[in-house]
Amino acid sequence: MLRIQAERFGDVAVIYCEGRIVQDQAAFRLRDAVRRESNARVIVVDLSDIESLEGGGLGMLLSLQIWTDERGITFRVYDPPARVRQSLERFAKTMPVKIAGMVEMIALLSEHSNDFCAAQSESPALSRAHAA
Repeated sequence: MLRIQAERFGDVAVIYCEGRIVQDQAAFRLRDAVRRESNARVIVVDLSDIESLEGGGLGMLLSLQIWTDERGITFRVYDPPARVRQSLERFAKTMPVKIAGMVEMIALLSEHSNDFCAAQSESPALSRAHAA
């Protein structure tokens, strides 16, 4: 099962995902969550709590990368666990999905959000990363 939560920090939309993206239904839920943020300048999909990402989910991330590129939206995947990162990296040899590290995330939030200080204290992913 996939759980999704979206937050906005200025022009940055962060889509938090938890669970598995292995079936079409989960991939389509992710697509719908990202497309609802079409007026954002930056969309980040936080995969830090994803247990498994398989073919349909990988394909959907690529599709979302293309969809956002066509609209001039910066799209990044953030903090995938090691196993998920390996899948993304294997997939990236033919179809790249951009993965953001902590430094890039902070830069994106700083550049596109007036609420960055609040984001650091309120965001589950940023709070974990800031504490590390």
